[in-house]
Amino acid sequence: MSDVPTYRKIIHIDMDAFYASVEQMDNPALRGKPVAVGGSENRGVVSAASYEARKFGVRSAISGVLAKKYCPEIIFVRPRFDRYKEISSKIHKIFHEYTDLVEPLSLDEAYLDVTQNKKGNPSASLLAQEIRARILNEVGLTASAGISINKFVAKIASDINKPNGQKTVNPDEIIPFLEDLPIRKFYGVGKVTTEKMYQLGIFTGLDLKSKSLEFLEKHFGKSGAFYYSVVRGVHNSEVKAHRITKSVAAEHTFDVNLSSEIFMLEQLERIAVSLEKRVKRHNISGKTVTLKIKYSDFTQQTRSKTMPYFISDKSLIMEIVEELLYQEKMKDSVRLLGISLSNLNTEEKKAVVVQLKFSF
Repeated sequence: MSDVPTYRKIIHIDMDAFYASVEQMDNPALRGKPVAVGGSENRGVVSAASYEARKFGVRSAISGVLAKKYCPEIIFVRPRFDRYKEISSKIHKIFHEYTDLVEPLSLDEAYLDVTQNKKGNPSASLLAQEIRARILNEVGLTASAGISINKFVAKIASDINKPNGQKTVNPDEIIPFLEDLPIRKFYGVGKVTTEKMYQLGIFTGLDLKSKSLEFLEKHFGKSGAFYYSVVRGVHNSEVKAHRITKSVAAEHTFDVNLSSEIFMLEQLERIAVSLEKRVKRHNISGKTVTLKIKYSDFTQQTRSKTMPYFISDKSLIMEIVEELLYQEKMKDSVRLLGISLSNLNTEEKKAVVVQLKFSF
């Protein structure tokens, strides 16, 4: 028997500024220019930004007003989700020519387990190069890749040489790679957690590794065990090709802020119609209805109610939504409303979001 350990070979493919790159590909007049998909100079939220726009600090999830402030020459483009899905399906078709173990995270990124692959190529790095080249030649877009023995490291590595690059972290390189990494670049460590870690003297992977399991669990709860493991290169999550929906949501950003519950109910009726179509198309029902409210100051609130039985009909969903809407007084005018159905008649974990409209 061989004493050489057997590792999985995981590739994380991440398209470069996907929505914005599709718009630049389809409209040559936008190439080389700062582009924001979604939002406007008056309101709305940016969904994606081209690399030309990112140089000015424009990022997804910032307001269109802020994007315009950062980059006066920014060009706002209305999102075309049908087109993005069309391109994404072409890319995923390429993935499946290499392995059936493809786990989509979104339209523009996925994990591929190529430990055993259809090309019989033992080099995950060469496979990643080939896949990226095919995406460029057959679709016309660039992609970046991270390659390693687990999903966590591959995900981080794909961001190292962006755009249009790749990074391989071999088994013997993982520990020094993670030790040198700024803690803000650890996948799963968000802005709030980063600030908390800074306060605890944790600035790099090496700092994190120096903390005991007890210390991390004390300060970060259940996540503490996750941080303790991943900084040591341990992440056993498998690439799951078939992921079942955990929640379904529909939401709408308004051109004008709403301050009347009556107007809100009218909009929620429309949102519920789209939600009903989605859940019935996939034969999904759920027990928990959640109302999402984003106020004009961008603060967000959710209100939920769980029923003892599964529902999917708009009328039943709206009964609960109306109850949740009047549960307490609105603290401000509202810029976005959403409804989600969770606690579904499914088993595994995945979230599906239907963005009905971006405001301009």
